[in-house]
Amino acid sequence: MRPGGQWQWRWREQAADAVLALVLLGFGLLATGLAGNNQPGSRPVDAVCRALIAVAALALLVRRRAPVATLAVVTVATSTYLLIGYPYGPILLTFLIAVYSVAVRLPVRPAALATGGAFVLLLAHVFFGRGPAPGWTGVLPASAWVVVPFAVGVVVRVSRETAARTRAEAARGRAEQARRQADEERLRIAQEVHDVVGHGLAAISMQAEIALHLLPKRPEQAEVALTAISRTSREALDELRVTLGAVRRGAEREPVPGLARLPALRDRLAGAGLAVEVRVVGDPRELPAAVDLAAYRVVQEALTNVLRHAGVSSAQVTVDYRADEVTVEVTDWGVGPGRAGTVPADDGHGLAGMRERVAALGGRLSTGPRPGGGFRVYAGLPVGPAT
Repeated sequence: MRPGGQWQWRWREQAADAVLALVLLGFGLLATGLAGNNQPGSRPVDAVCRALIAVAALALLVRRRAPVATLAVVTVATSTYLLIGYPYGPILLTFLIAVYSVAVRLPVRPAALATGGAFVLLLAHVFFGRGPAPGWTGVLPASAWVVVPFAVGVVVRVSRETAARTRAEAARGRAEQARRQADEERLRIAQEVHDVVGHGLAAISMQAEIALHLLPKRPEQAEVALTAISRTSREALDELRVTLGAVRRGAEREPVPGLARLPALRDRLAGAGLAVEVRVVGDPRELPAAVDLAAYRVVQEALTNVLRHAGVSSAQVTVDYRADEVTVEVTDWGVGPGRAGTVPADDGHGLAGMRERVAALGGRLSTGPRPGGGFRVYAGLPVGPAT
């Protein structure tokens, strides 16, 4: 709570205590005489009686800030009142509220000790009062004025503490969930950056090698490769800027790449020396954004691996739109590094990212060498049925 709000809350509490004290004071001054009329043998109401009622009632003004001191003053005033022999009346309500205040404001042990001392002092009138002393028969009624408000105060205090713990746990849970979401978002952004930068650098590296090879002999063709480098780097930077823009703005980023951008990806790779054939099976339809992005990234990463490691100049991409899923398949006929075994060279990064993307959407991914040579990447991603 802000300092201003806390001050306002305390002012309201003090105002409420002031109203309570004044109400009990007025009620005690007016009703004590009526109570005495029904208690023969009690001492008539006089100035001392009114003064004790006033002291007990006004002590409640500080019951929140000093509950033990309030209980002590009220107990002394009430016991003196009863020892003198004044009638049982509204002053006992003041004592009840003082006991409740101690029980609700303090831990159980100190509250019980303070309340026990007040009870002992209150019992003095049972045996030594100037009026009609009830004796042992008065112990039980006197204890009720202590036990009942004490029990109610303890229950209220425990309930408040439980509610406070529940709110604190809920706040911690929300904070933990926010941290998890932030971590997941950072991981997603990191994966996006890896895919964008990794693919762009692979294409640029290949195009730069071509340019260096052609520059001494056929500089006019080297210019084509350098132009492709410029175009690829610009596109990669634009996509990276879009990806990181969400982090700066804290909002949804621009439309994410999807399978509709496969022709642009094919053209970019063609400039790097990799001819890609794209086949589409079924009727293309709009896919959920997460599925569309994952399918595109799988194709992009697989083609980047072909460009880096396969040692071939062509690859094939097949996109199959089925009733309840979309599948993408990337195949090549390469024999580059890592292709002789069962695990491609960059399995620790690119393919691991593919698996995480596909698994997060409940899909399946299979990768491995083809029986006739080359390598195959296949991913199936579930989608809702076509409408």
